[in-house]
Amino acid sequence: MSKSANLYARIEPEVKEQAEAILSALGIPASNAINMFYKQIILQRGLPFAVKLPAPPPDASAMTPQELDAFIDAGYQDMQSGQVKPADEVFEGLYKRYGI
Repeated sequence: MSKSANLYARIEPEVKEQAEAILSALGIPASNAINMFYKQIILQRGLPFAVKLPAPPPDASAMTPQELDAFIDAGYQDMQSGQVKPADEVFEGLYKRYGI
């Protein structure tokens, strides 16, 4: 590698810690990951992923009785197939995602 340039960025400590733990498990130094990200920006001529707001959570009050039944049935089928998470983990994710 030839010359290198320094990059200074402010990142939330928790985000940095979580990302670096994943990168470490993959054996990728953070500087290499940032370099890969920048190269993808160049190749894609923009961000290498969609930037959009997440879909709002389902609103049961706006559903028809049939839609609500289908939604509940889909959740029941997930539970039956073992696609479950502990409630505290789910609520923690909701708190983080929606700032509740």
